[in-house]
Amino acid sequence: MDKPPVVIELTHDEALVLSDWLASSDFFNSLPAPAEADRCALWALEACFDKILVEPFAANYRELVAAARRNLTDSTR
Repeated sequence: MDKPPVVIELTHDEALVLSDWLASSDFFNSLPAPAEADRCALWALEACFDKILVEPFAANYRELVAAARRNLTDSTR
């Protein structure tokens, strides 16, 4: 029996920061290496971000990520 998909709600800043972390993370080369199922789940999450975020294609991408990180940090204080 198929299980329904899980819907996770994130702010745009949260999605952008997580997407950047997944794209730049060294988890595929880290020790210990993530299990195959873990890699599949992380790839699926990264693919979701790739479908909705336009910022990775912006010329000022690094600045946009930095601003999102500041927004998230400021919102927790």
